[in-house]
Amino acid sequence: MGTDGWIANFARMSKPDTFLIPVPSLFSFTECRWYLDRGYDDCLHRFTDGAVWKALEIDGKAIVFRIAGTDAGLEISLLNRKRTASIEQAITLFIKDWFDLDRDLKPFYTLLQKEKKLAYMRRRYSGLRLLGIPDLFEALCWSIIGQQINLSFAYRLKRRLTEAYGTAVSYQKQDYYIFPGPETLANVSPDELKAMQFSGMKASYLTGLAKVFAAGAMSKNILEQLSSFAAQQQALTALRGIGIWTANYALMKSLRVPEAIPYGDVGLLQALVNHQLIRDRKDTAGTDRLFRAFSGWESYLVFYLWRSLAEPAEKPA
Repeated sequence: MGTDGWIANFARMSKPDTFLIPVPSLFSFTECRWYLDRGYDDCLHRFTDGAVWKALEIDGKAIVFRIAGTDAGLEISLLNRKRTASIEQAITLFIKDWFDLDRDLKPFYTLLQKEKKLAYMRRRYSGLRLLGIPDLFEALCWSIIGQQINLSFAYRLKRRLTEAYGTAVSYQKQDYYIFPGPETLANVSPDELKAMQFSGMKASYLTGLAKVFAAGAMSKNILEQLSSFAAQQQALTALRGIGIWTANYALMKSLRVPEAIPYGDVGLLQALVNHQLIRDRKDTAGTDRLFRAFSGWESYLVFYLWRSLAEPAEKPA
């Protein structure tokens, strides 16, 4: 073992409740952390000292951990539990899914390079991963909450829902929250949600969706067993409150289906107009033409276009 390896091993031994998750070469913790921390009032993770702090339920216990980017990978520090093999495995699987660490981005970057108006993204957003929502129920709830309202208000509603019905765990006088499961929300009255400023329709959709999941009639595993993207869409849109946009958003963020494009998304359409990739928001032919050129990477293109909304598009050389 070389000197560097010995030092790394010694550092890990001196912090027994810390472990490393390797990352691919095309990965930027800075970019991913920035996307998670865009100034919205998200109650499911905190940001301190350049790290991400989060709680996760593992084997019935709420675990608080810290994610920091290092030259060696992602350093995970357990904050309220001792490190065990099962906890390390569960957190590793979650983070690999959340940050999409097992995907090789080189083919996507090759496609970006071919589109002159988007080629700058390869450099400016290098290493940005499609930040997912591993839990399908949470992804669908978030999609429903965000329907036809601005993001700031959507995050406020999510906080109210999570603080009222989710799991809270305290560490160093700070509360960390875990999104409520379907079994909990299935027993909530729509009137309780309406008192939190949810519309009557959204309150009904959320509690109805929770009942479906709690009864085992829908789950991530059920969707993954379906034979096609169309079948997955159909299974979701058969549920009350889930239209094609909501279904595609959840499939994109939870199951990572590449062709799950949230058509009609206002931000997506604005980004396409900003880059002069379509004439106007009604230019469906131009939108379809672009996404055909990114076959297999459509959802990543959507994500990078969303990322571009935070700053003016760079003009192609």
